[in-house]
Amino acid sequence: MLYNNQESTVLHLFKKETEIGTLFIYPIKLPEDAVTIHEWVNQPYAKFWDMENTKLNQVFDAYQKIIEDKHHNAYLGVLNNQPIFLCESYSALHDDIADFYDAKDTDLGMHILVGLAQKRIPNFTWNIFCFVMNFFFDYLHAERVVVEPDVNNDKIHVLNKKAGFNYLRVVQLANKRAHIALNTKESYLKAIATL
Repeated sequence: MLYNNQESTVLHLFKKETEIGTLFIYPIKLPEDAVTIHEWVNQPYAKFWDMENTKLNQVFDAYQKIIEDKHHNAYLGVLNNQPIFLCESYSALHDDIADFYDAKDTDLGMHILVGLAQKRIPNFTWNIFCFVMNFFFDYLHAERVVVEPDVNNDKIHVLNKKAGFNYLRVVQLANKRAHIALNTKESYLKAIATL
């Protein structure tokens, strides 16, 4: 799906100028966004998303469940009129992750999947990651952001640590061995100020 420069086809929630351009984010729309999401989650680089070899209807069903879940949300991010990342937020207190740390009702879990850029853009993924962190703290009003990346997902560990996430422990979740890591706005701002 393409979006015009005025973004009139999409009601976006949050918009920010970054060094790679104007980013904005909106709640996913089905069925319109299912094809884009299906394409991304079936890429080899998205193996940690656990949706490899899924069919379009399976992706549609999975995201329809998220839309219907009052404790879970999914969003698409747009850069230069093209969808460029998928992110999810969820209430950590209402998720299995709460069994593994002292979850609070103001904690939000975060998942992020960045699409492939059409051309190489310096700091592409980092700018998107920071945009999502700002969205979580400034728009969703998370007091803490929690992530549970697969222990083997080396690329996301680098980004998480660069952004100030505090790694607590390794746990066994239903589908993976994962790190539990937390971040506050204060820790995030302190981390990016040193870059």
